[in-house]
Amino acid sequence: MNIFRLVADLMHLASIVILLLKITKTRSAAGISFKTQVLYATVFCTRYLDLFTHYVSLYNSVMKLVFIGSTFYILYLMKIRYRATWDPTQDTLRIEYLIPPAALLGLLFHYGKGFDPIEIKTMQIFWSFSIFLEAVAILPQLFQLTRTGEAETITTHYLFALGAYRGLYILNWIYRYFTEKGHVEWIPVLAGIVQTALYCDFFYVYFTSVFEWEPNVLGEELRTTASENGPTEWAPTEHSCYNLTASPGYDTESTVHRPSDQTRRENVASAEYNS
Repeated sequence: MNIFRLVADLMHLASIVILLLKITKTRSAAGISFKTQVLYATVFCTRYLDLFTHYVSLYNSVMKLVFIGSTFYILYLMKIRYRATWDPTQDTLRIEYLIPPAALLGLLFHYGKGFDPIEIKTMQIFWSFSIFLEAVAILPQLFQLTRTGEAETITTHYLFALGAYRGLYILNWIYRYFTEKGHVEWIPVLAGIVQTALYCDFFYVYFTSVFEWEPNVLGEELRTTASENGPTEWAPTEHSCYNLTASPGYDTESTVHRPSDQTRRENVASAEYNS
């Protein structure tokens, strides 16, 4: 195992840990796509059919069990424990458009050979199916993020870790090509390129938000307009979260601060006194 694959696996594991922390700490599954988690559970169950028939290493077996167990635990948290916090009306991408094409590709393109035993050939078909399905498993989550137009910071970190995991696997394949005499596994390579491409727009937004904007500007970027005889107006810019801080003597129900009734009366009394 090379360093790229190891770090990729750790990023994959980190994405699951981040998601579990988000759900358990906030006691909420808001913003998480249940359909994406169902697809990942399907991916792991069909890919790791050899878990109890073909031993590779302790590391390999433990990681397989962790991925399967943690994904089903996330499904339990979303569907049962914190069901009230998950809004299915936001999770609207129809996964029936994703599973059949992946199944068809798995039947057509796999590493099973004609003379292989039926068990081996079946496992190869399921393995290929899982590779193609994983390539599009994140689509319901990305679609929900695009549809709602908002996401918690920790949810974006979860998506970044998932995308980094797949991007690092591309580096792993490049490394193996040069160190293993042209070794290439075209099914995971092509599926991985498609999967990474789906993250490109998200990566752009993520890096722009995290590394280019000031931390205090990202959430509450405001512009100030001065008025000669009135109070300062605060108007939100296009990146503002519209979370304005209350100031003494000002109303906070609108996105633009204006004098409260008490402040206006004081201003009128002061003007009459000065005249």
